[in-house]
Amino acid sequence: MEGGGKLAYSGGGLRHETKLLRSFSSVEPRRFGLGLIVGLLVVACAYFSTAKFDAVNIAMSKHQTSSSAVGISSPVNADDSSKQPLDLGVQDEGALPKEEIKAEKDDGSGISDSGVLDASAAPLNPATQGGKDEVPEKDDDPSAVAVLPPLSSDSADTTQESGVLEDQELQVQNAVAEAANPPESSNGISSSTNGSSPSVIPFPSDPAEIHALAPAPAIQAPADRIPEVETPPPPTPEIQAAPVQLTPPSPEVRQADLEAPPLPDWKPLCDVTSNHRIDWCELDGDVRVLGTNSTVTLVAPPGADARTFREESWRIKPYPRKADPNAMRNVREVTVRSVSGAAATPACTVRHDVPALVFSDRGYTGNYFHAYTDVVLPLFLTARQYSGEVLLLVADFQMWWLGKFLPVFKSLSNYEMVDLDADPRVHCFRRVQVGLTSHDDFSIDPTRSPTGESMLDFAAFLRAAYGLPRDVAWPASAGAANATAGKKTRPRLLVIARGRNRRFVNVEEIARGARKVGFDVSVSEGGHEVAPFAELANSCDAVVGVHGAGLTNMVFLPRGAVVIQVVPLGPMEFVASYFRGPSRDMGLRYLEYRIAPEESTLLDKYPREHPVIADPGSVKAKDWVSFMGVYLFEQDVRLDMKRFRPVLKKALSRLRAKPKNN
Repeated sequence: MEGGGKLAYSGGGLRHETKLLRSFSSVEPRRFGLGLIVGLLVVACAYFSTAKFDAVNIAMSKHQTSSSAVGISSPVNADDSSKQPLDLGVQDEGALPKEEIKAEKDDGSGISDSGVLDASAAPLNPATQGGKDEVPEKDDDPSAVAVLPPLSSDSADTTQESGVLEDQELQVQNAVAEAANPPESSNGISSSTNGSSPSVIPFPSDPAEIHALAPAPAIQAPADRIPEVETPPPPTPEIQAAPVQLTPPSPEVRQADLEAPPLPDWKPLCDVTSNHRIDWCELDGDVRVLGTNSTVTLVAPPGADARTFREESWRIKPYPRKADPNAMRNVREVTVRSVSGAAATPACTVRHDVPALVFSDRGYTGNYFHAYTDVVLPLFLTARQYSGEVLLLVADFQMWWLGKFLPVFKSLSNYEMVDLDADPRVHCFRRVQVGLTSHDDFSIDPTRSPTGESMLDFAAFLRAAYGLPRDVAWPASAGAANATAGKKTRPRLLVIARGRNRRFVNVEEIARGARKVGFDVSVSEGGHEVAPFAELANSCDAVVGVHGAGLTNMVFLPRGAVVIQVVPLGPMEFVASYFRGPSRDMGLRYLEYRIAPEESTLLDKYPREHPVIADPGSVKAKDWVSFMGVYLFEQDVRLDMKRFRPVLKKALSRLRAKPKNN
């Protein structure tokens, strides 16, 4: 390619040389000098054109070598050097270098709007090109490019006398323009495939044709390149699979999510061995309760097998005195069972979204102490966890008794209680418990309670259920107004006066002695209604009473109050414990006073040498009925105030002391 630029005008050198000699012999000296100048200009133009064309070819050859990987064709063979144009291979649009793409948008670059590389606009070495003036300006017509500056046009005679020179000059300009502006293909660059010789498009012979080039016929690319140029390649399997690969869940995970959780292993419906006080049952699933025949039925779920379901039947009395036949005699029995088919049970009449508790209000509930320890406290322990969203189903329904503790039931359930014996409907639930949780007499074990409740929580619950104002005993509860006014505040003592047995026979003397010590005193036996006596107990800071159900009202005392239990004559250690431990568990201060034989009315009935006075243990050893008949039902108390006064003083000092656990 190094001689390609000179072949365009070296063929007719001899003929033109002879013609120039003839012209020079007939020309005047003045014109001879002008012709000489013109000749020098022609030689200079030929030289610079050749250098410029070589520089373009060298630059393009380097560009072809560096761009062979992106589709620029190799140079053509140099055999036919007189007809070789500067040819570039077809290049994929997606493979154009970033520099060429950027230059395509720049009007002053070497790339035309159609994507054709313009050799005349490529920056060249100024030393080779002869200066900055030889770089052509961009014209409105992109095909018209001035390669050399125009010859001198001082007069028309100069042009006419140098006609022969102008012919040669036009040939030089034609060759230079053809080298600088190769014809465009349909995509701006001629194609070449697999290193073979490209098709050659001849240059136009007339320089004027450069200004209006006819569109060249599109050069067809080989078959294996057409899809890359005209249409995008079809999507490959990898591209189609990409969205699927981006989806996180796999078919196995989705299948596991749709599967129902496995059924747990079967466990017996009822527990009749772990609790010494009560038998109880838990049923979860399709549970149907029919009160008229006292049945609670669990229907087998779909897909149940021998591992997850068994048919069972139990007979339960839902009252926490199962070891006491006398207490359980009047408690109604409930049948708890599990069946495999829904057809074996009646259809649901009422469906509930909340669980249910089944219990009995019979047994010893007529006794005030047993009402709390056998029903009220176990119900609190069992139902508290549901925060009111539980239905109470009561067997052996006694409205007179339930009404007595109605504030308690309303605080534990948001729904009306159901008389299970008189209700003919079939109630359906997802969970039912038959029997209430019970730990011990008037006691709670926090480690066994469903949500960690204690007796302290039970006392606070009762104060809230009855709307009692005092949570803390004297002196912390003394009003700020009284302290500011300088009034003396005194703690208040409640003396529980029993009506039939174990009474204080000298209650007035006890009240006077307590006032002398420093108490304000109230004396009351209480009545059928719980609320009025609960308000009275809550207003006091200490309570004194002979062992009995009346001391149960200590549940309404404010925290830090003092409980004085007077233990009558006899082997009473066991029954005295009913209030000793629970009072401390409720945040109260406990004091105990054991009477002497002289303070018991039994000494009025039995001589001092009688076993009832001299050997109470022998009476207890006979049987419980004999013990109760003598020491609980036949005995009253006459307190010796000289002996009892120190206990009252100790109670007052306990109130003044700062509580240890509160």
